[in-house]
Amino acid sequence: MCSAWARHPTRAAAPPGRTLADADFSREWTWSEPRALVAALGWLGDPAAVPALTAAVTASVRHEQWHGAAEAVSALARFGTGAASALETVRPLADAEDPVVRFAAAKALWSLERDPVYAVPRLTDLLGTRKQHDAADVLARIGAPAAAALPLLRQMLEAGYEWTRVHAAAAIHAIGGPAETELVLPVLLEAWEQNDSTAGHVLECLQRMGPAAGPALPRIHAELALARRSDGPFTSIEDDEALQRAARAVIGGQA
Repeated sequence: MCSAWARHPTRAAAPPGRTLADADFSREWTWSEPRALVAALGWLGDPAAVPALTAAVTASVRHEQWHGAAEAVSALARFGTGAASALETVRPLADAEDPVVRFAAAKALWSLERDPVYAVPRLTDLLGTRKQHDAADVLARIGAPAAAALPLLRQMLEAGYEWTRVHAAAAIHAIGGPAETELVLPVLLEAWEQNDSTAGHVLECLQRMGPAAGPALPRIHAELALARRSDGPFTSIEDDEALQRAARAVIGGQA
């Protein structure tokens, strides 16, 4: 029944919220149990579900089921400021030991109150953990108010893993604006050259650069000249066409 709610969210509005109050939060969640209910409620976005999700967070924490707590917090984040009533429950989790819980809570804090004062330092602390890519992405969405994270993001540009460099470069440009283009553009192009899988992320950042992305045009034209954009991640026609559209959008942005 739970998985059916997740597959058919339009039928899930009331029943999952009521059932979640009776769920067993004392053990690890599986997809067929509260996890499906939480996911359905998050995607539905009905504010009436906020109290049930908040209670799910509290119960999961009480039983030290941290992944369950993180899932419920992530669902609350989807409500944005409509879930502000959950702030008292979510805020302490931004200092939790588990980085997955810390990230979910820090991201939710930004969604729920749109105040960088509390969220940015905690997201910045996560740049040294296994959630560093996700944290960089949220800092990028915060933009200029996340400027305090720039020193650590710049350090990430020295990472050996190209994906780390891409996430850091995109965040630096989103936060610092055009002044950072000269720094991040070579990083993005080098990562794309090393790993085709980064193309979508790179092109998304290049689109935001507008005319400043001009030095990337030779690489983009070379990619479009290929019979197929990649033998790796873009294995479907839909993915290949999406990459072509993103590439042409960068070209169009040079006018």
